[in-house]
Amino acid sequence: MPDEERKVAELAAACVRFVSTRYGVMLDFTPDTLSLLDQWLRDARPEVKERPESEALVVGAAGAYFGEVVRTHFGGTWRIRDEQDPSGWRICLSEVYCAFNPLGMAREALWLEAAEGWHAHLELDPGEREGIEARLAALPQVPDDEYYAPTTRFDVLSMVVDALREGMRARGMADVRFTPEDYDQ
Repeated sequence: MPDEERKVAELAAACVRFVSTRYGVMLDFTPDTLSLLDQWLRDARPEVKERPESEALVVGAAGAYFGEVVRTHFGGTWRIRDEQDPSGWRICLSEVYCAFNPLGMAREALWLEAAEGWHAHLELDPGEREGIEARLAALPQVPDDEYYAPTTRFDVLSMVVDALREGMRARGMADVRFTPEDYDQ
């Protein structure tokens, strides 16, 4: 197992342990368990405020777990430029051109605010961005605690992936798959 996959596996396993210890429920890497991740991050917020040195572990564990749920559900690959710099971690989807930093999304869920420089936003093909942004702008407003929650992020990602797949089918590109190298351009 490559080092980056091992690091993700270790952090995701830590998240499973943390949630199991706190709530007595095992996370199983399915989207249905993301509500437990939401709750764990809500409960961790005051603890991390009290002990700021724990932020990196909470963000890493929650982000790795969320990223693994996304990767296994939608198909994709982890790209980690520097293990020591969590802002450089990405999930790159394979069936559509879409990448993001799940650790950045976990940090936003923890603090309920945008994490500048963490690349938590969806990175899309420029030709697709306007249409996707219009679809997302039509969604109803939600409070910050719901907006940043992993369950909401997963739901939004599902809508985006469906829209991108639909567009690819319409253009006769349903069989196209994206590799990690496609994201290096």
